[in-house]
Parts: sequence; structure tokens; C-alpha cells
Amino acid sequence: MKARGVHLQYSFEAEGQRGAVLHNPLFDLLTAVHEHGSIQHAAKAMGASYRHIWGELKRWQEVMGEPLVTWTQGQPARLTPFAERLLWAERRARTRLTPHIEALRAELERVLSEALDGNQHVLTIFASHDLALPKLRDIASQQQGLHIELRFAGSVDALQALAAGRCLVAGFHVPPLRSLGVAHGSAAGRGGAPVFARAMKPLLKPGLHKLIGCVRRTQGLMVHPLNPFRIRGLPDLARSEARFVNRQGGSGTRLLMDHLLSEQGLAAASIKGYDNPPEDSHVAVAAAIASGLGDVGPGIESAAQQFGLDFIPLIAEDYFLVCLKDALEHPAVLKLRQALASPAWAHALAGMPGYEPSHSGEVLSLTRALPWWNYRVPKKVTA
Repeated sequence: MKARGVHLQYSFEAEGQRGAVLHNPLFDLLTAVHEHGSIQHAAKAMGASYRHIWGELKRWQEVMGEPLVTWTQGQPARLTPFAERLLWAERRARTRLTPHIEALRAELERVLSEALDGNQHVLTIFASHDLALPKLRDIASQQQGLHIELRFAGSVDALQALAAGRCLVAGFHVPPLRSLGVAHGSAAGRGGAPVFARAMKPLLKPGLHKLIGCVRRTQGLMVHPLNPFRIRGLPDLARSEARFVNRQGGSGTRLLMDHLLSEQGLAAASIKGYDNPPEDSHVAVAAAIASGLGDVGPGIESAAQQFGLDFIPLIAEDYFLVCLKDALEHPAVLKLRQALASPAWAHALAGMPGYEPSHSGEVLSLTRALPWWNYRVPKKVTA
């Protein structure tokens, strides 16, 4: 017998459903024939004509490629052994999946209710991985009636998703200018973050994009408890046999590591494992170290704490959200800004090591907040 594909679907009705009953016309038909012992009685029970039921049985036999009913004049109709096995298997699967089906039905009803609520909005955010953002999602849902569809991606990938119109808001992070030890507008400041500038500047346009302050967090190195390799900073990695667990290319944390190595005159090749297959989140790096697959890796303190690792702080960085200027007054973005500015957000951050509010919910200028913008035009030298 040729395998048959299974397609699931659901419908919206005027009346709600109780329980996890699933209706399928084939199994409804087989059940009726099985219970009533004849096509005529099955048709009556289903409120259909004999001709219709007989036609449906023939149609389903063609679909399934197997006979479903044995019937002789003057004898009760019976399901074939194949149909009996099919009906039994479906009942067993339905019984096993009942809790999941009920949960799915309840969730769909909730989503429909929220969609019908004019005060409920949905906002898609592509963002660099962060452990505080799920808390922001909960606050926005509970207090602002905003459902945030949060999708984690690298900082560069998130900005590319914004440019492609796949989200209304993106999230990325960079070191603040003062952490680079330079003044805004200075020659050093203009070149103070070339790694970030090369990756992100083409994706962020003054006048087109606006930043929304989110949070300041500390990035550092996560190591095994008691720090057996006695690592205090990146230079120690170049002198030790500690295995480095890195982040994927395009992630803000990978850019940060590349930036700090360049700033300190260190070669990536001097760090054992720097170019090995990477992990795609702070938590994944922490899990790899905790499980013994590596000895040290970049991340945030909350991820280290989650896996019982020690944490060596390296640098504070600003985590920004960004949208098109025209989207600032979008109802969903306004609710997002309200959630960021709320006491609940500050309270949530207070319970997370390495986090603090920083211009949360404020609209910021790219040219003042990011460390690579400069619009001074050099004066022409005249003879």
C-alpha cells in the first residue's frame, strides 16, 4: 500500500468547543458504520442519505487504496480488517495526544481573543541574543497588551531583517563611546570601533533610523568555577591552553571579541579554539563550558550564573533597539517604549546581575549614541 500524507486543519465556529474532540470525515464515517452495523443506519445517525454515505465510502476507498467495508445483500455491513486497524490506531493516537490537542485549542482561542481585542498589538522583533528581553516581552504583554514575537539572531542578521522588512524593530549592542576611552568627534573616536563600523554602519542610516534605549549590560568571560587557568583578561588567553568557545560570525558578541582583540593588539590565532565551530547564544556558550567542551568563552553574567560558572567582566555595552523613523509612532512601538520606560522593566533588571537601565524607552540619535559617526567635512587645503 502506498503511504498516505496527513494534513491537519482547524476551524473557527460561532460556539466554543469543550474538550479535545477532533473531527475527521473518514473516521466519523467508519465509527458510524462500526457502531450501527449497516450503511443505512449509519446514514440515519449522521443525518445523511444512504446514497451519500455509500458514495463517500467509495471515495475514501479510492483515496486510501484499500477496501474499507465488506457488505453483502441481507447482511450487516462490516469494516474490513484494514479499516478496523485504521480506526483503532487513530483512537489510540487521539487518546495519547488529547492533553496536547486541548492545550493547542485553548492557545488558539486565546490568540483569537487577543486578535479581536482592538487594544492588543503584535510586534515582531529580531534581536541579538539577550536574557532580559523575554522579561520585557512578559511586561509588555501584561501591562501594555503588546504581544512581542521575539526572534533571536546575530546583531548583523537582526539589522538585515529590519532592512528587508521582516520585522518592525531590531536589537543590537555596541560598546559605548566612553568605554573606548575616546571623546565623541575626536579622531580616535571616529576610528574607535572599526569592527562595528564595517559590520553595522551600512545598515544604519541617520535620518532613516532611530534608536530606542533598552539596557546597559556587562560582557565578559565565563570560566569554570575557581578559574583553574587563572584568566583575568584576553591577554591571558593568548598565554594559556584554555579552550575558547566563541560566538558565531555576525553576532554582536563576536564583533565585540574581535574589537577587543584588535584594540589590545592580540591575534585571534593565538587563542586556542577561537575559530572552532561557534555557538549561537550566551547560554549555549555557558552550557558548552559547563559540560567540559571548553574552558572559557564570552558572554553575560546572567548566563554564567545560570550554569554555575565564574564571570570575569571585560566591558559595559549598550543594547539598543532600532526602527525606522516613521515607525516610532506605530501603536506597537509606542507600547514597547512604554514598557521600557516602566518601573517594572527597571525592577526586572535589578534582579539580573550585570544589567542596568540606560535611557530605556528614550528615542536616541544614531550620530550621538554610536561610536563611529562623524559628519565634519575636512577643510580644503588651498595653496
